[in-house]
Amino acid sequence: MEDVLYTVQEVSKLIKTNPTYVYSLIRKGYLPALKLGNYKVRRTTLMDFLEKYEGKDLTDLEQIKSYPVDCVMSKVV
Repeated sequence: MEDVLYTVQEVSKLIKTNPTYVYSLIRKGYLPALKLGNYKVRRTTLMDFLEKYEGKDLTDLEQIKSYPVDCVMSKVV
């Protein structure tokens, strides 16, 4: 299977955030990227990132923490 490359803008749309935040993830080493003129992120890398940080609060990249399950459930109900 061919691995797709996403631009920072495409990644930001896929994870429903802004490009500045994606650049922060890349700069701080949380989201590995290729520098091919502009940054590119492999689809497999993005999927690995989402799996690795599922259940984590990435609001403050200096202090990543887990969030309580009951906090999530209260927003779903």
